[in-house]
Amino acid sequence: MGKVIASISTSVDGYVTGPDDRAGQGLGRGGERLHYWVMGGPWTYAGGHAIAMHGADKQFYDELVSGIGGGVVGRGMYDAAGAWGGTNPFPGGPLVVLTHRTEDQPPEDRGFRFVDDLDSAIDQAAEIAGDAAVSIGGGADVIRQALAAGRVDELVLSVAPVVLGSGKRLFEGFEHDLDLEVVKVVSSRWATHVRYSVPR
Repeated sequence: MGKVIASISTSVDGYVTGPDDRAGQGLGRGGERLHYWVMGGPWTYAGGHAIAMHGADKQFYDELVSGIGGGVVGRGMYDAAGAWGGTNPFPGGPLVVLTHRTEDQPPEDRGFRFVDDLDSAIDQAAEIAGDAAVSIGGGADVIRQALAAGRVDELVLSVAPVVLGSGKRLFEGFEHDLDLEVVKVVSSRWATHVRYSVPR
């Protein structure tokens, strides 16, 4: 089994969404600024959007995902993304969705697998990944659970140069004491990306 890598974008004050995030509202009010680095600059939900990473951001992202073979996301992320139009956009096999509502599992050919237990979700993603890494892509609750369970080898934070003031905090209610080791730092106009090793 490869490494388990948890990655997420945050504001400087630790929010992973703006206020009022929900299905159909994406990252909440102002939260799209967290992903300027993904879109190559300012964008809005109303104006449409397309991934247009470039420069240091693209180099960071390409290196990060080059070794990933399977993934886990939470139901909140799945719903906020509109289930990516109903089809898994990520290569490498089905995307594992951690959810208590497994009864509305979409058809298998859509590329999603609904699982209601964290360890099982990570283990199934690892089976899909083979020797490659498993990505835990969020949301915050899934990342907190995985860190608390000691299942994360690397934590990757892409910190956007914004202060949101409210929304969902990455470490809300997290009470574990962790020492992290900085592995790599990459900065651009839109984000500072830090890869941390999580000692076990």
